[in-house]
Amino acid sequence: MAEAAESPGDRGRASPRPLFAGLSDISISQDIPVEGEITIPMRSRIREFDSSTLNESVQNTIMRDLKAVGKKFVHVLYPRKSNTLLRDWDLWGPLILCVTLALSFFQSLCVLGYCILPLTVAMLVCRLVLLAEPGPINFMVRLFVVIVMFAWSIAASTAFLADSQPPNRKALAVYPVFLFYFVISWMILTFTPQ
Repeated sequence: MAEAAESPGDRGRASPRPLFAGLSDISISQDIPVEGEITIPMRSRIREFDSSTLNESVQNTIMRDLKAVGKKFVHVLYPRKSNTLLRDWDLWGPLILCVTLALSFFQSLCVLGYCILPLTVAMLVCRLVLLAEPGPINFMVRLFVVIVMFAWSIAASTAFLADSQPPNRKALAVYPVFLFYFVISWMILTFTPQ
């Protein structure tokens, strides 16, 4: 393609040309070979098929996973230097342990969760009070509401949990609950909108 010769008067003027002008004139032959190999070699295809668990029976999969969990339990019971736990990780063992551990205190967790209701009410009241002008009266109202609802949560959870403990251990059972509700109450009281 021949370009028109530029006249001396056109040199000062820049003519806007599209960025990809002329590319529409280029044609690519369909006969150009593609370099490289697109097919998968037979050896790697066989290896991929062997390591796939899609064709494995459910019983074989469960037994393989149970053996892996058992080996990891052996590593924990008889600790020795090994990277097996890091390389071949799973969550089956921790799930089994956590569910087993939780069967003894699910009901306590349920009670603690429901007894947060008064503190949730305290949070809502404190948010409404924070809409007003900040000041000492505002803080005193929030402090009063949080203390009352904190005491209510403690009394409710103690009524549920204290009977499940021996008389000489009731205070020991209530102490962690007290700390839990105290931290939540402190977060509700010290919250200030930005």
